[in-house]
Amino acid sequence: MEKRTLERLGRQVSVVGLGTWQLGADWGDVREEDALAVLDAAVEGGVTFLDTADVYGDGRSEQLIGRFLKTRGGQDITVATKMGRRVPQEPENYTLENFRAWTDRSRTNLGVDTLDLVQLHCPPTAVFESDEVFDALDTLVEEKRIAAYGVSVETCEQALTAIARPGTASVQIIFNAFRLKPLEKVLPAAAEAGVGIIARVPLASGLLSGKYTKDTVFSADDHRTYNRHGEAFDQGETFSGVDYETGLSAAAEFAALAPAGASPAQTALRWIIQQPGVSTVIPGARSIEQARANAAAADLAPLPEETLTAVQDLYDRSIRAQVHHRW
Repeated sequence: MEKRTLERLGRQVSVVGLGTWQLGADWGDVREEDALAVLDAAVEGGVTFLDTADVYGDGRSEQLIGRFLKTRGGQDITVATKMGRRVPQEPENYTLENFRAWTDRSRTNLGVDTLDLVQLHCPPTAVFESDEVFDALDTLVEEKRIAAYGVSVETCEQALTAIARPGTASVQIIFNAFRLKPLEKVLPAAAEAGVGIIARVPLASGLLSGKYTKDTVFSADDHRTYNRHGEAFDQGETFSGVDYETGLSAAAEFAALAPAGASPAQTALRWIIQQPGVSTVIPGARSIEQARANAAAADLAPLPEETLTAVQDLYDRSIRAQVHHRW
């Protein structure tokens, strides 16, 4: 699989990674053996970048990855985790003392001395503007608790603030065919600064797979049931902030753009991969088949210009009014 360099981390990562929120919680139950099989299938498919967080299953996702890594000794796998959402989202909680405690817990869960990449997990806007926060992150690097740090953001403005920090190695942002705003300023700024872009929610919580209908029922413990209007966390994390009916209609139109031999989900991933400035895209997977299909998206030929134009037109007509001004 093609690899791209995370410049400030000094590592190459696969253009398709694996997001492991699904393996921890909030997407229905996933058995341990199934989670480990998904990890194995992704890596066998060429994935070398795994994204997790200390809050996914309250550490379950990290622990599963840690167990998996023990069976994969010597392989060049980069693990990015996140911290900060196991406590109330208040700026005063983002302290060096807490950072040490949180990263120590993640180091234990993952079974490593130094974490490859730690990202602030969608903190309040004030955190991005705090010199003390970034000084504390620099201290973690000096103490070799972490090799590098990045941020996960909700808005483009937060991303731009983080990119301006000299120590920021990566920005993780929602970016897909239903969320085009990062194309305007965030991706160009990141490329110019040498900051990696990790594209999350690439399938708009599965909408862009084209598999859902108005009759689809998600389980009660799936965020696509309980967070459609931002009841539990930022609404943009669920269906990219698009209302379900609008998303279904737009997804059907998007599916018609898929080239022969490619699924709508693979087409959505291929679209992201070929946007300048993207380092890796991190679809989740709950089955071996999903993991393999996602990895195979990296092998698709670049989408033609007419498809890129059609995606922009679809966004402008159906999606822009709902999301562009919010994130």
